[in-house]
Amino acid sequence: MKLLSQKEATDIDLKLFNEYKFSVDQLMELAGLSCAHAIAKCYNLEKLKTPKVLVCCGPGNNGGDGLVCARHLALMGFQPVIYYPKQTDNQLYKNLTHQCERMSIGFVQEAPHTKDIDENYSVVVDALFGFSFKPPVRESFAPIMESLVETSTPVASVDIPSGWHVEDGPAEAKSLQPDLLISLTAPKLCSVHFKGQHHFLGGRFVPPALQEEYNLNLPEYPGTESCVRLPKQ
Repeated sequence: MKLLSQKEATDIDLKLFNEYKFSVDQLMELAGLSCAHAIAKCYNLEKLKTPKVLVCCGPGNNGGDGLVCARHLALMGFQPVIYYPKQTDNQLYKNLTHQCERMSIGFVQEAPHTKDIDENYSVVVDALFGFSFKPPVRESFAPIMESLVETSTPVASVDIPSGWHVEDGPAEAKSLQPDLLISLTAPKLCSVHFKGQHHFLGGRFVPPALQEEYNLNLPEYPGTESCVRLPKQ
């Protein structure tokens, strides 16, 4: 299976939009749904200390995936709470936020501290930064990143563990180490540095011709599943 560079990941997204005529919200819905399914597979709701899940969303597409994921987690019986500090005026994100609010999903305004996360949540969804991120982390996101690095609560990262370089992996000695990584479209080069328990591929939407063009060699998705477990590196 091919691991994508930052340029390849960007090029594939552009081809999905321009040549294959997918819309941003269409891919976001498929990605967020597959993330929710992967989380539900890894963390049995009946065995968790609490159904509460903290979903941390950034200002870009990765954050949009997180908002979609939160909505689907709520439909599956989890109780997501969203931390979304840099909301945008883009109508798509406004709609996604409105959908969560209408489902009575709570939002917190301040970055939760490590103690708060460990005492009140069973899982954290990391949807802060995607594959366009380049270190270092902006100062406004430093408090939540510190909490995610230090928490003992399992972290599920969407596509790229936040704070990592898409190709080189952890940017600092003390970096986020998620328990679950949900790669989207295809795994990125940084995934070789992932040491957590669970690695899934999500987003069953890549057209066969595009897979062949980039020699992605993606695994078969079982049955009607929207995500597939990947072997450990």
